[in-house]
Amino acid sequence: METKDKTLIMVSANIQAPVEKVWQLWTDPKHIVNWNNASDDWHTPEAESDLRVGGTFSSRMEAKDGSMGFDFEGVFDEVVPNQKLSYTMGDNRRVEITFRSHGQETRVEETFEAETTNSPEMQREGWQAILNNFKKYVESHSNMERMHFEVKINTSAKRVYQTMLDETHYREWTALFNPTSHYRGSWERGEKILFIGEDEKGNVGGMVSRIKENIPHQFISIEHLGILQNDREITSGPEVEGWAGALENYTFTETGGKTLLSVDVDTNHEYEKYFSEAWPKALNKLKEICER
Repeated sequence: METKDKTLIMVSANIQAPVEKVWQLWTDPKHIVNWNNASDDWHTPEAESDLRVGGTFSSRMEAKDGSMGFDFEGVFDEVVPNQKLSYTMGDNRRVEITFRSHGQETRVEETFEAETTNSPEMQREGWQAILNNFKKYVESHSNMERMHFEVKINTSAKRVYQTMLDETHYREWTALFNPTSHYRGSWERGEKILFIGEDEKGNVGGMVSRIKENIPHQFISIEHLGILQNDREITSGPEVEGWAGALENYTFTETGGKTLLSVDVDTNHEYEKYFSEAWPKALNKLKEICER
């Protein structure tokens, strides 16, 4: 990166994840809000990005107590997927990030032009802290496993699709996960939806999600954004590590009037055993309902 009479500062991190995963979590606003802070008393409640040369981006960074905040904005100068990203900030300082793949490890180097208000060392520490937080987020997210389940149902894909999403039937087949399981929201593409249940003490919990894709009778993709705790939606911070960005996909394949329903879910190791037992039971319950 060329510069004149400006101090350049470089921070770096070796991240235990393939470069494709690192690039995705670095550039997707849904993930940016979960790692873009230098300390636990700050967060990024909103982020937007038009990832192309000439496209703009912005992140709203705020102290959690509401005492202060600022918008971090810029324009992309170079976008080379999985390799390089450079941009110019609102004050005309330039930043360059390189992503170097080493198999299951990725080295991220971030070089930026220093501002003149704070010392270079303070700036280095701040940017390094954010990069370290990103490393922690990626490596936690990379620990997720994708689990696959399927069931053959003796009816059409249309009937399986409609039965699965019907509010009454949904409560019935997902009761195998939680007796109080239900949803609130819309199954339309792009809409927010909450998956809700109560624990033994009556505390309300669940997932905050959005419908990433919905092709009727063919495919549904749910993206989990965070968690629900007593009607409080949490979509950033350490509480959602390992859940934000997780996908739950349903594929409906009809052959000869019968349907193969395939389910692919991302989960962390803590829930792997639970899901391996609960999902087959839930899908068999859905099969029973559809074939009545």
